Amino acid sequence: MKGILAIGVILVLLAGSANMILAQSLAQDRYTLRVPDGLAFSEIRGYETWQDVAVSETETSVKAILGNPAMIAAYKAGIPGNGKPFPDGVTIVKIEWLKKKNAASPYFVEIPDTLKHVDFIVKDSKRFPKTHGWAYAQFEYEPASKTFKPSVTGAECGYACHTAVSANDYIFTAYPPR
Repeated sequence: MKGILAIGVILVLLAGSANMILAQSLAQDRYTLRVPDGLAFSEIRGYETWQDVAVSETETSVKAILGNPAMIAAYKAGIPGNGKPFPDGVTIVKIEWLKKKNAASPYFVEIPDTLKHVDFIVKDSKRFPKTHGWAYAQFEYEPASKTFKPSVTGAECGYACHTAVSANDYIFTAYPPR
């Protein structure tokens, strides 16, 4: 009887371990995702720890705008206000969430709720000469599956919008005083 009980416990533990391994293997590796024309999520590996450039808000969402160390250094050097272009290697990331009212706050304040997407812009003049060196990517987040999917548009997708700020080397977000 003890032998059958021990076998039963071992089978339950093995089944639990197998389920955990299967769930982990089915979990999405977002760093394998890529938009058409080449930009990959892996190009922003570690973005979660990058410094903030600024925040922005729309009617329905809030956005954190982050820069890689090269981008922050360029901003601190006065780019683009000093008339110089951003150097190759700079990257900016925009994380956008639907917003909601913070019910716990004693005053009106809106906070991030559901993640919408993660977007990024990379400057690489050799890879993207047709867009003054800039390439764009958007990865939409699907809350139900907790996965990302790349936009169907390619690396040039944001260029048309960003031409409105060509005088700022195609970057909308300024680096405000701290």
